[in-house]
Amino acid sequence: MNLFEGHGNREAKVRYLDGDFQILAPGSYVICAISGKHIPLDELRYWSVARQEAYADVILSLEADKRAGALPNQKR
Repeated sequence: MNLFEGHGNREAKVRYLDGDFQILAPGSYVICAISGKHIPLDELRYWSVARQEAYADVILSLEADKRAGALPNQKR
């Protein structure tokens, strides 16, 4: 079955866990919290458990951590 069959081209609702994620409502993608880019579920690699956000790539994940003050030696 094709990834997009049966789920349509809509946003999935996801719970982000340590090292995995749980699909709460079916869909074909999630939205990057920084860029707004659609991330196909089979390409989802970066997210924050604490903030329950997805990121399109490692650079955007790092940017989210900077914005949240979550990096060591960073003033809040």
